[in-house]
Amino acid sequence: MTEPQTEHRQTPRRSTLKGGRIVFNSGRSTFDCTVRNLSRQGAKLQVGSSIGIPDSFDLLLPNTHTQPCRVIWRKAKEIGVEFVGVH
Repeated sequence: MTEPQTEHRQTPRRSTLKGGRIVFNSGRSTFDCTVRNLSRQGAKLQVGSSIGIPDSFDLLLPNTHTQPCRVIWRKAKEIGVEFVGVH
């Protein structure tokens, strides 16, 4: 039996399955991603590989504005981000 994980987020995230794009290097570099959960303050992103993704970037979601992000944690194929300048 495993111990329950402690929730460290200030705002609960809701599960989602949205396509997105990680954008950096003045828009010259991009990675496709899938947003697995989302809140007003951050998100969990699924990527092909977290290698090469910088610690700060913009997240572009369809039909929305670009959101500056800062990486809080990373695994081989997942990244947890905090939105910078939350609206």
